[in-house]
Amino acid sequence: MIQNLVTNLPMALCLVLGAGLIIVEVFLPGFGLPGISGIVLIGAGIVIAGMHFGSLTAVGVLLVLIAVLAVLISWVLRSASRGGVCRSELFLSDKEELHREQGDMQVLVGKTGMTTSVLRPAGIGDFDGVRLNVVTEGGFIESGTPIEIVSVDGSRIVVRPKKNG
Repeated sequence: MIQNLVTNLPMALCLVLGAGLIIVEVFLPGFGLPGISGIVLIGAGIVIAGMHFGSLTAVGVLLVLIAVLAVLISWVLRSASRGGVCRSELFLSDKEELHREQGDMQVLVGKTGMTTSVLRPAGIGDFDGVRLNVVTEGGFIESGTPIEIVSVDGSRIVVRPKKNG
């Protein structure tokens, strides 16, 4: 019994680790080290199975492994799309969330600052030590001119020269 386990352990480890690396590769962009390593490990496991049990057994192991991988990958992808991953705060899935975050930028409207570069019409403005990319309403504004934020549309911050008084 122990001799049988020791004999088959390298084959089983190669097949299991190879399958695990291929599943990891599904979630990574491109085709990289986990996918190549998984294929090499599965190939080594198949070769070991062929050496110990014959070529017909090796082909059978390969077909069963392909079927199991197909089922596992489809199950993992389905659970990832229905589970907590798609509801994670890392992803903005609702338009309401996007509008709420854009609404947070509306706090900047009315703030005054100073241009740190020439605005023709885009450039940099300094607002209480915070440097922001800003755009004018269409005109040219010299560097060092006091400005105020007129509107915010998404990430576009529109400014104009501050009126004295």
